[in-house]
Amino acid sequence: MKRSIPFKKYQGAGNDFVIVDNRAETFIGRFDTELIQRMCDRRFGIGADGLMLLQNHPGYDFEMVYFNSDGRESTMCGNGGRCLAAFAASLGFLNENRCHFIAIDGPHDAVIVRPDWVELRLGDVREIEKGAGFFCLNTGSPHYVRFVEDARHLDVNAEGRAVRYSERFVAEGINVNFVEETAEGLLVLTYERGVEAETLSCGTGVTASALAYSLKMQQKGAVSVPIITKGGRLEVKFQAQDEGFSDVWLCGPAVEVFEGVYWQQ
Repeated sequence: MKRSIPFKKYQGAGNDFVIVDNRAETFIGRFDTELIQRMCDRRFGIGADGLMLLQNHPGYDFEMVYFNSDGRESTMCGNGGRCLAAFAASLGFLNENRCHFIAIDGPHDAVIVRPDWVELRLGDVREIEKGAGFFCLNTGSPHYVRFVEDARHLDVNAEGRAVRYSERFVAEGINVNFVEETAEGLLVLTYERGVEAETLSCGTGVTASALAYSLKMQQKGAVSVPIITKGGRLEVKFQAQDEGFSDVWLCGPAVEVFEGVYWQQ
């Protein structure tokens, strides 16, 4: 018997997501791996980098449950969080276009500046590993950041896969970001674990890149970093302190693409 699952699709700077309102009825469970995989498939399903569930949670406006396109529940997704906040605002239950929600890495706040632009507060970052030509840090998801001279001519899939499946990272996986400094801001290209390919942008990835750049440049105080990705432009704002970063905000587009019904076989 076929079962219908209503959904909306959103994109945030080219990072695209299937979103399901799971509050009144449980359409998808946390362990429906094969179903989520099929829905995210770009040939046999809807097509997306990931899928999100909007769920009830005591003390919060909602809970964000995020899955990569491989169907597995994953760590925080910055662009996903912004898109989910925009989706929640479209349902009409938020106060003053603000929300306070819970995700796998803890509480978050979001401000819907306008229907297509959302600012999301991420967690503080206290520890950054500075290695030989790279940085490692966690901005809700683990990231590897390398600064390069000519990002646009880099084979992101090959170079990213080499890092992600290296002996150090193969067990847990890591997202790999290649960053070029330009006159207009940081150009960031990202290979995402779970998707196992380059995506048009990655919210926690551009955030990690901005913080690594700030550490590299020894910045202090209030900082705003313009970001360029293949999927669009974003901005990362934060307070750079002697030890780590606080008040970290990821700002960018969050756009509804279409809505529909997925028929589960």
